[in-house]
Amino acid sequence: MTTPVSLADQAAMRQQLGRPMRGLVAVGHRCRCGLPDVATTAPRLPDGSPFPTTFYLTCPRKNAAIGTLEASGLMARMQERIQQDADLAASYAAAHEDYLARRAQLGEPEEIAGISAGGMPNRVKCLHVLAAHALAAGPGINPLGDEVLALLGPESAQPCVSTEESGK
Repeated sequence: MTTPVSLADQAAMRQQLGRPMRGLVAVGHRCRCGLPDVATTAPRLPDGSPFPTTFYLTCPRKNAAIGTLEASGLMARMQERIQQDADLAASYAAAHEDYLARRAQLGEPEEIAGISAGGMPNRVKCLHVLAAHALAAGPGINPLGDEVLALLGPESAQPCVSTEESGK
């Protein structure tokens, strides 16, 4: 699900990240509180640089919790599983293709052709990207992203940043 970006969304993401979002084209997902938690970015940034990270997690709470999961060794365990489980590997490869197809709707810089994000389709490199893809695409598209989100537990209805400052 993507929605247009309002000035309040831009302000919220700037506050979430501590800087303006680069290449922002849409809100890829909103958390329970209504603020953006995933930004959809252009595959080429305004300065001309190719940017494969189409779905960018902006929520500082989710980013911190996922950082803890990464530090726990979860990526290595997931990596082992995709090497040992053919069905999981096939689902993860399908997630890679979904990611590429969604990015292609925004443009296709040749420098990043066939490159998605998060290590897909053969590695597990960034849980933040996998979770952002799962949020933007919806359940059942990115199996490892879905697992990460399940480990985070229920979302808070409380905004991660002050909505007064973000203009909401």
